[in-house]
Amino acid sequence: MVRTVKELLDTLPQRGRLEHILVRPARRAPTVRLERARALPGRGLAGDHRSERSSSSARQVTLIQAEHLPVITALSGSQATPERLRRNLVVSGINLLALKSRRFRIGGAVFEGAGLCHPCSRMEEALGPGGYNAVRGHGGILARVVEEGEITVGDALEPL
Repeated sequence: MVRTVKELLDTLPQRGRLEHILVRPARRAPTVRLERARALPGRGLAGDHRSERSSSSARQVTLIQAEHLPVITALSGSQATPERLRRNLVVSGINLLALKSRRFRIGGAVFEGAGLCHPCSRMEEALGPGGYNAVRGHGGILARVVEEGEITVGDALEPL
């Protein structure tokens, strides 16, 4: 059976798992790990500096795959922890790139994949020389919050 690319892109039976939640209370502040957080439409995660004002930005929430952390560690020669990479959500078990332009649920909240999350120059500070390039292609995705809800570490990530 020959399938079209659209049919292949629409086939996503996997479910992921939320491994870590992190927020930054202020710009350039260290990240804080949480067990649960409230996702706010047009804002991001409560407690994160980006949630202080409404935004139509694609960068309301950032996600990275847990499976990419060892890859970034190997490429940078420095331990790539969720705190160093500064993403809001770390998920496992699903290819985040497959969620581009798709809606998905984590816990009680609904998100929409809004694009790739490219590394910033802070990766050189966090991981040392070459950190920026180590994260390229492994930085995860950006998402908008579509429906408010609580998320908790261990929640399933389900494509909608």
